[in-house]
Amino acid sequence: MKAASPRQVESTKSVGLIAGSGVFPLRFAASAKRQGHRVVAVAHRGDTDPSIESLCDEVKWVHLGQLGKMVKTFQAAGVTEAAMAGGVAKTKLFGGIRPDLTALKLAPRLKSFDNDSLLKAIAGVFEDEGVKIVDPAPYCPDLVAKLGPYGKRKPDAKVQADIVLGMKVSNAISRAEIGQTACVKGGTIVAVEAMEGTDRCIRRAGEVGGKGVVVVKIAMPEQDMRFDAPCIGPGTVQTCIEIGAAALVFEADRAIVLDAEEITAMADAAKLSLVGVRADGTY
Repeated sequence: MKAASPRQVESTKSVGLIAGSGVFPLRFAASAKRQGHRVVAVAHRGDTDPSIESLCDEVKWVHLGQLGKMVKTFQAAGVTEAAMAGGVAKTKLFGGIRPDLTALKLAPRLKSFDNDSLLKAIAGVFEDEGVKIVDPAPYCPDLVAKLGPYGKRKPDAKVQADIVLGMKVSNAISRAEIGQTACVKGGTIVAVEAMEGTDRCIRRAGEVGGKGVVVVKIAMPEQDMRFDAPCIGPGTVQTCIEIGAAALVFEADRAIVLDAEEITAMADAAKLSLVGVRADGTY
């Protein structure tokens, strides 16, 4: 398996972590610490896993929208770069926010209220205060997807043809900002992701196409990698196993792979191909 070569940053540097839900913030913190960084996190009450406290050098708990409190935490710790990791439910983004005075600066920046526009506006507010929002990958290079099969099972010719088609479709829907995932079987598009999210898209593909579906999940070609990088972890792999998928495919150097040893073992046991590919679907 060929290793990826993501950018890396100088070790012993303090990095900020804006932690959302899921395991990505936990794995980011552990990886950044392995690289020699000091990790200062702002964690969201009701979303972030409390075990984040055991993995970081400093943690400040906040409510969604308390941007001023986040900024002051980073400034006091000497943090000039921060990464976002983990999700925040869209229902909370648009209904549960508690804006402080710093957050109110967002309003003039918002051209629309979609998730990406909101995150870019938030990044702009942080940067005005001297904290640059950065791509998380350079701080956690061991989590970045590598090129080639992750386990023992390699795609056969039929599956490889579906991978190439799936990459084309996934690129198209990502470019149109519809979703990141396309499911293909036997040269036929079975399902594409929209608002329902990756797991429900995969389950729908299993219901419609049965066993042998190829699942392709990639970022859009112009994706701002500071936000919403595709993540592959045990949950996604388990869903693919449950529907009897033939392969789960993601883009090398651009996806984040969580708990690689665990998901490789899961895939091998289920005879699922788990593959990092180039933009054209090859490896």
